[in-house]
Amino acid sequence: MKKILVAGGAGFIGNHLCRFLLEKGNSVVCFDNLQSSSKENIESLLENENFTFIEGDINHLPKFSNNFDQIYNLACPASPVHYQKEPIDTIRTNTVGVINLLELALKDKARILQNSTSEIYGDPLCHPQIETYCGNVNPIGPRACYDEGKRIAETLFFEYYRKHNLEIRIARVFNTYGPSMLKEDGRVVSNFIVQALQNQDITIYGSGNQTRSLCYVSDLVGGLYKLMNNEKITGPVNLGNPREMTILEIAQKIIELTNSKSKLKFMPLPADDPTKRRPDISLAKRELDWEPEIILEDGLKETIDYFKGKI
Repeated sequence: MKKILVAGGAGFIGNHLCRFLLEKGNSVVCFDNLQSSSKENIESLLENENFTFIEGDINHLPKFSNNFDQIYNLACPASPVHYQKEPIDTIRTNTVGVINLLELALKDKARILQNSTSEIYGDPLCHPQIETYCGNVNPIGPRACYDEGKRIAETLFFEYYRKHNLEIRIARVFNTYGPSMLKEDGRVVSNFIVQALQNQDITIYGSGNQTRSLCYVSDLVGGLYKLMNNEKITGPVNLGNPREMTILEIAQKIIELTNSKSKLKFMPLPADDPTKRRPDISLAKRELDWEPEIILEDGLKETIDYFKGKI
């Protein structure tokens, strides 16, 4: 049994990770400020004797009573709606908060994983995106608090690795979807499903020819676990589904699966919104023996059923 801290463990990906780690027989502490998450996500875990929830912010990390073997950092709002609402706090979480977790890992001699993002690549000039690509990011745009925040977080991880020989792992996570997404988080899949189930106009920003690559949450969690427990590779490692689709194709698929009467409504494209997203997962395949297994239609059906229970 490992003692594991999951920062951001009540969030969309975090609660699935907590469940997975408990199923593997670990002791899990979920630490979350509930800013862009929900305690409801972990309600069913609270009766598990190996699970502890602590409400708090990684920018003000408490002294924990136990030493951790592993730390997963998922503590940051991940949708534009949330991270642009409090941009300075988003930057602080990716700097001060990350330093706090790195110092904790150093003290405990723990291995620590950073849940980074495909937004590292910005609006990419390289396609598909490979880990050696350094990105095309606007450092002063409205998305920069998140994009550049995640980039400096990776820098901090590698400086602790170089200076202190800290065991680090970095996952660059591409678009992920599944049950326990927030209805109002502004992401493509949740937006489209909520609108389609209510027969509302589906909002398409720009032409809809932008592409995304959608990975089901259980596949992603398996990849995070494999990366954390791999003894050879620090990362960064792309984790995502290489099946690339246009925004229009995603909307049409969701309308079909929900049998919705929704029409498409086109709106101006937000500043710095990436036009292409597709991970090159050759490294994950080779070093982690990982690739997504859930096909899009099956994952969307599960997600649609979840949102039906919320609307």
